[in-house]
Amino acid sequence: MIHQNSSAAVHKQQINKAFINAINGLKFFFKNESNGIIQTGIACFILLAGLYLHLSSTEWVIVLLCIGAVLAMEMMNSALEHLCNLVHKEFHPSIKIIKDVAAGAVLFTSIVSAIIGLIIFISKILPML
Repeated sequence: MIHQNSSAAVHKQQINKAFINAINGLKFFFKNESNGIIQTGIACFILLAGLYLHLSSTEWVIVLLCIGAVLAMEMMNSALEHLCNLVHKEFHPSIKIIKDVAAGAVLFTSIVSAIIGLIIFISKILPML
């Protein structure tokens, strides 16, 4: 029994450390990455617009999923860029492809999310005109 309790305590410490590391990653991203700051500003504007336009529960879920997807892709892009810069300080054609594809993933997710946002928000705004 003592072994199980100490094993559970170690597991809990590992979970706590992983959670703290994730929080530190979020802090770094939102403090230091200019694209993250811009995307967060856009997300705040969208959230305020959603409140003003009284989105339905389903619309909120879709909007939040889009915001989450764009921010998550931006975080992954940022992490990949930092890793690539660590691996190759000078220009390397393969690193350029990796960075370009990661940035393309962010752009693609942003475009799809913008189209979804337009579908949701235009249907709310048009009746007000």
